[in-house]
Amino acid sequence: MSVEEWSGKDRGDENFPVGSVLIAARLRPHVHAFYAFARNADDIADSPVLAAGDKVARLDVMEAVLLGRRAEGSPSGTRLRASLAQCGVTPRHAQDLLVAFRRDATTNRTASLADLLEYCRYSAMPVGRHVLDLHGESRATWPASDALCAALQINNHLQDCARDLAGLDRCYLPDDLLARHGAGIEDLRRPAASPGLRAVLDAVLDECDRLIAAGAALPGQVRGRRLRMEVAVILALARRLAARLRRADPLAGRVKLTRPDAVLSVLGSLWRLA
Repeated sequence: MSVEEWSGKDRGDENFPVGSVLIAARLRPHVHAFYAFARNADDIADSPVLAAGDKVARLDVMEAVLLGRRAEGSPSGTRLRASLAQCGVTPRHAQDLLVAFRRDATTNRTASLADLLEYCRYSAMPVGRHVLDLHGESRATWPASDALCAALQINNHLQDCARDLAGLDRCYLPDDLLARHGAGIEDLRRPAASPGLRAVLDAVLDECDRLIAAGAALPGQVRGRRLRMEVAVILALARRLAARLRRADPLAGRVKLTRPDAVLSVLGSLWRLA
């Protein structure tokens, strides 16, 4: 019996390409295997019906299957274990993701910006590290990748700030920033952002902009041409989404990228790399 229950979300629901045609065909199945494992673990952590203890137990099963300590119970764990055996990448990145998902299962609030970044260390940074290792890139690329992945994660938290609270009673906006700007968790239940909440969103976006600036070094550090193009597109998408979140209110409606955003990101990235 599997502990996994697919939510219906897939790669097309993400803000960034997952194993797109820019990734070498021989590596795409490995990227997709890692994504499937992460998606299923995230679905467990975000389940509105499972108790916290059940969520953690299911995530533990996924890790046991991933590491070969258990024969069955997690189809995506089995698939990723086979992928890692073939490509030679460490399971550590997938295990790190599970650290974040266990936290999501048991913790609903974020104390500070430092706490949020520590969460991103496990929820987002392992994704970039896995892809870089899969391509045989130097680990000197990790700091820039970590920054870009954290920015992408924070963008996503800001997009979903109202939905996370309404559906999961979860808030990633730092408590100390909310207090500093005279805002509160309940402000997220309003139809539009209060001045205090808008100030919090902008403060978090300031950190996001800093991370994007640090991540801007990544395309120049990546040796593989196809991966370099993929990274450049993701960087451009991160910038565009952060800019949209500056201009729009995520409480009034989900702020998301448009098809023109994607096209312009691709064209602009190719022009810069030419």
